[in-house]
Amino acid sequence: MRLSFRTFYALGFVATACALGFAYYLQYVVGLQPCVLCIFQRIAMFACGVVFLIGAVHGPLGRGRWVYVGLSLLASAAGIALAARHLWLQSLPPDQVPACGPGLNTMLQMMPLKQVFLAVLHGSGECAVVHARFLGLSLPGWTLIAFVLLGLWAAAASVFAPRRIRYNSNL
Repeated sequence: MRLSFRTFYALGFVATACALGFAYYLQYVVGLQPCVLCIFQRIAMFACGVVFLIGAVHGPLGRGRWVYVGLSLLASAAGIALAARHLWLQSLPPDQVPACGPGLNTMLQMMPLKQVFLAVLHGSGECAVVHARFLGLSLPGWTLIAFVLLGLWAAAASVFAPRRIRYNSNL
């Protein structure tokens, strides 16, 4: 039995909701405060979730599903880029880590949005700190894997889901 496009995208939405739920668990229960790159990765995960949810509700047939695949891949690619940048900052030697900057709220109040985005991508010292590891990977490493899997899942939905709805005439 093959999964429908709606089911693929509903499962993708559940995966993004679980990832965001885990991030908020780490923040509010465990006490790990997210850095600015973590917040931007959450925004990319939220964008993936929104696309998956709308795609699951809409359930397009034919070429329409490629719109959702493209949007899913775009959101996943943004998350991949942010997580890769975060991992790169964590790999720097301590003497090459950028200095800690102001928090995201302060930057949003004091700078135009374009400068905030560029400052976030530049990174800061707080982004280079590895707070936790699981199976040898830091949290941005796992986030990178999640974004890659979400992108592959979105593409698989369009390739492997049936193209037409088949009705059972024996009812």
